[in-house]
Amino acid sequence: MPDDHATPLPRLPDRLRDGTDVPAAAESPRGTALRAGCHLLRFTPKASGPLVFGCDGTLRVERDGEGLIASGDLYVQGAEPDPGTGIPVFARARYCAYLRVTRVADDGLTLGFELFDFDPSSNTWLEGVELSAHMGQAPAPAGYPSRDDFLRGEVRDASGEPVGDLTIGWVSPHLRRAVIELDTMVDSKPPLANSAGLGWSELFEAIGWDVTVEVSDVDVLEPSGEAVSNAELHAEMLSRRGGTNLDEEWRLWLVSVHRLEADDRGFMFDRDGTDSNNIPREAAGLASHWPVPEEDPWGLAKGMLFGSEPDLYFRTAVHEIGHALGLVHDTRNDGIMCPTLDLAERVVAPQQFPENISWSYAAKDRLRLCHMPDHWVRPGGVPFGTGFGAAPRLPESADAEPDELELSVSPLLAIVPIGAPVRVDLMLRNADSNPVPAPVELSLKSGHVSGTVADPSGTVRSFRPLMRLTKPRRLEELAPGERRAGSVTLLRGVDGALFPTAGDYTVDIQVEWEVDGTPRRVSGSGTVSISPAEDEAHAEAARRIMRTPDTLLTLALGGDHLTSGVKAIRAALANEVLRPHYAYVEAKRLASRFQQRPADLAGAAELIDPDTVMSTTEVDKAVRLVEAAVGRGEAQPERLAGVLRGRTQRAPDEL
Repeated sequence: MPDDHATPLPRLPDRLRDGTDVPAAAESPRGTALRAGCHLLRFTPKASGPLVFGCDGTLRVERDGEGLIASGDLYVQGAEPDPGTGIPVFARARYCAYLRVTRVADDGLTLGFELFDFDPSSNTWLEGVELSAHMGQAPAPAGYPSRDDFLRGEVRDASGEPVGDLTIGWVSPHLRRAVIELDTMVDSKPPLANSAGLGWSELFEAIGWDVTVEVSDVDVLEPSGEAVSNAELHAEMLSRRGGTNLDEEWRLWLVSVHRLEADDRGFMFDRDGTDSNNIPREAAGLASHWPVPEEDPWGLAKGMLFGSEPDLYFRTAVHEIGHALGLVHDTRNDGIMCPTLDLAERVVAPQQFPENISWSYAAKDRLRLCHMPDHWVRPGGVPFGTGFGAAPRLPESADAEPDELELSVSPLLAIVPIGAPVRVDLMLRNADSNPVPAPVELSLKSGHVSGTVADPSGTVRSFRPLMRLTKPRRLEELAPGERRAGSVTLLRGVDGALFPTAGDYTVDIQVEWEVDGTPRRVSGSGTVSISPAEDEAHAEAARRIMRTPDTLLTLALGGDHLTSGVKAIRAALANEVLRPHYAYVEAKRLASRFQQRPADLAGAAELIDPDTVMSTTEVDKAVRLVEAAVGRGEAQPERLAGVLRGRTQRAPDEL
């Protein structure tokens, strides 16, 4: 087996010269190797070697006039795939390794490659080992679409010892395949193509993907208010995705509704697999009735409804699907993953936005989509942001650590009872003599903040935002000596409960952003102690919280649809130790409408008292909920107003 050393990013393949001069679109003549497209792999191990079990998988081969680029993935052998059906889809739980082709001999029949073993416990790949495959042309077995594109040979390790046998058989001219399902609310349009008629299939064909579009349901939920809330959208996804089997098909869900509560235009809202179906990166949403502002830099789109401007609407849809496929924003290129406002501000007269849209992925993003490991790209694979650290950047990328900025990380309470969320205050300070561009908002929702928690035994668990928004991450200059505050509330991450036992924990937090295309990051850490259960009732309530994944989503999204999360929080409210820590969580849920249930501000007010534990961010949110209720004509709850008046100077005068 490879050395037990995790690598966050298997190095992507380089372009190689193999001397066979096979045109990209041509069938390979007999005697040459590796036709462009997807090949089916089958590895049979010998007694010793880096893999001790049989594997099937795919090898992706791109060819152009300069050579070839090739990579592959292996899965523990199950039922043998049918090569006649094209690109195979394997069960995610069987994923085991990534292949990076590093050499092709002049005869085209000897391959060098690195094998990166996958560690599912940490969602990382282990350090690569060097192997070589000495192949020979052979007639393809029955079922393969091309008799002459089949290789058979032996795999050897770096010392030349045989470690297994390998077959490589061509099955498709494409590299990968996927289905995009488009659902809409009544009167919302599905994003099918741009104004020139370029659609999903044509756009993805340019990068070697076979993409099928299915326009499905047209009766997605009616919102309970002006916009669809995060909780309502999440509930709709769970109800409509029950029959999807991502072990048999790469399928992404894109839903168009009138307006979105979480974002102006659209977002990927299922990024981390912490939801009820435990599947990350399978869904995104668009707001077809968002009114484009009557101002620059929106150009020709000013004043239009979002869904009525096909170039802007379709580009945003493709951009969000790019996030679901593991891509992040790229401000240095004008491709699909450049944020919309950045692209709009770069327009050069006489063009007007959106005439300057580039209908392609930047070269690095194209390389990622074609050759990143399956488990990163495929829906339902690794959660967004894990495995490759903060983002799936190429190996040469690095974040600049600005010396002039300091981040302090201070838990609101030094000691927190087990089972309670840990609220952490953040403070960003400019220690330089010059102003520095920095994020306006320091929160998980802003998309800037992520981190890890180390428990008393040294086990590290990560946490990241639940959604990926299209709203630009606002930056404003931080003056010399100026401070900017924020907070996060921590309970669970993609690895489960962040504070599962009593003891001392270290919380490490990173704030990440870009300035003129240059990634920047500042880090800080703090400590918090988790106290043991005070009695059996407290212990049982804490166990229920920690073993219920939907507790986190109920805390973050609200809504009534995650019944196990709602019940776990109510059990915590029934416990006198945990009640102060969850009172605000339940109050926020009740004070927000959900489907046909109206907001219940009176019920929320009964939960919050002077003992309720609330961060500054949560106090501000409570103030906004009161303001919204008063704006609807509801009576102001005096008890809640009194508590908020004592907690913040930012409350409105009527509080």
